[in-house]
Amino acid sequence: MDNLTLIIAQVGGFNSGWLLMIAVALISFVVQWRFKSKFKEYSEISLSSGLSGAEVAQRMLRDHNINDVQVISVEGQLTDHYNPENRTVNLSDDVYHSRSVAAAAVAAHECGHAVQHAKSYSWLRFRSAMVPIVQTASTITQWTLMIGVMLLIFSGNTLVLFIGVLALAVVTAFSFVTLPVEFDASRRALAWLDNNHSIMQTRQEHDEAKDALWWAAMTYVVAALSALATLLYYVQLLNSRRD
Repeated sequence: MDNLTLIIAQVGGFNSGWLLMIAVALISFVVQWRFKSKFKEYSEISLSSGLSGAEVAQRMLRDHNINDVQVISVEGQLTDHYNPENRTVNLSDDVYHSRSVAAAAVAAHECGHAVQHAKSYSWLRFRSAMVPIVQTASTITQWTLMIGVMLLIFSGNTLVLFIGVLALAVVTAFSFVTLPVEFDASRRALAWLDNNHSIMQTRQEHDEAKDALWWAAMTYVVAALSALATLLYYVQLLNSRRD
């Protein structure tokens, strides 16, 4: 295959790998839009118990006998996360102070990660162990892929691109390992909310919280699929040279 053909086939991207990336990108856009609209909708529904996100988080931690985790407020929107290194449940300002169904759901979900940590949940431990490797892989992925494609097209050298694909494979694997961690945290959150009727006092509130967390989980699913589609695309580039 000559260089001109390679440029048309690989850079032009009219192949199954490129079409898959476009399809996943469209799905990702729809899911992100749906998640944000759901979060906004449930953020406007007041929790019948009147508890704030911070109070919900503190109660869940206390009910699980977790006394060494702090609940703190952080800047930004949708910046909520659990930090296992300093053992903090970090809630965005809107979630920390809000007394809405969405805030309660998010706060409980992040505490679900704290419960995983306390119980040494295997997938969380595996994910945490991957973090240093993934950070390195993420750093080198962008440049190795870009330079690798150029070398492949103009000189036929596949080594740099191969290294980039390996690094991208690590990042992709990490995104899939994240899925059971996120789904389990939501499962723990919903189970706790379901057993604590003083938090969510109606079935409707529980269903709304479940819906919000489901759409949040879908954002991780499409992120994993997007990473996989990108990986398959670059694998296809490597295989095309062999053809």
